[in-house]
Amino acid sequence: MCGRYTLFTPQAELEERFGATPERPLEPRYNCAPGQALPVITDDAPDTMQLFEWGLVPTWAETKSDAGFINARSETVREKRSFAEAFERRRCLVPADGFYEWTETDSGKQPYRVAFEDDRPFAMAGIWERWHPKARQSGLAEFGQGGADDPDPESTVVETFAVLTTEPNATVSGLHDRMAVVLAPDEEDAWLDADPDAAGALLDPYPDDAMHAYPVSTRVNSPRNDDPSLVEAVEA
Repeated sequence: MCGRYTLFTPQAELEERFGATPERPLEPRYNCAPGQALPVITDDAPDTMQLFEWGLVPTWAETKSDAGFINARSETVREKRSFAEAFERRRCLVPADGFYEWTETDSGKQPYRVAFEDDRPFAMAGIWERWHPKARQSGLAEFGQGGADDPDPESTVVETFAVLTTEPNATVSGLHDRMAVVLAPDEEDAWLDADPDAAGALLDPYPDDAMHAYPVSTRVNSPRNDDPSLVEAVEA
């Protein structure tokens, strides 16, 4: 699976790499976690990095808390009710420069960071949704339920995303039985624009000879920790 990742590449480099401008300034992130607002590049706004919440909420969910899928399996993404429509119509790039995986050791779970040797940014394949509260859809806001100034998070429109996963390459297989779908640069436009069959053909493991994995501090286990020391190598 992919449950944490990094994105500390300077904003100017990200803009050049993806040809997209953030909707607001980006801060370096060393521990991107589910539930956080993180940059994505969607098929309907390829020139902008928008901030969507990590944890896809399907359009049919009764409440936001009913779902929050951080990953979708590439082998079944077209079959699952939660993901099928998003795969057909709403794909996105999820910029990153590394991701974390955990492996069991005698002393507990040891986190590893997986990245390119030069820490260059890349795109993970994602899907996105725009969830509308049922109260607003049914017009109940007119009767004082879910009004425009309602602070209840269940009353606001939420844009969310999930990262697709696939079989691991040799670099990741010793850590986990799944890995994020990492797209080659020349596959990114196709992921956003291609028909579903062509897009589905892109969901394979990234070649392992270009990536490496190294142990990092268990401080990454807490999403409250988010600083450069998290990506420094430690003794496993």
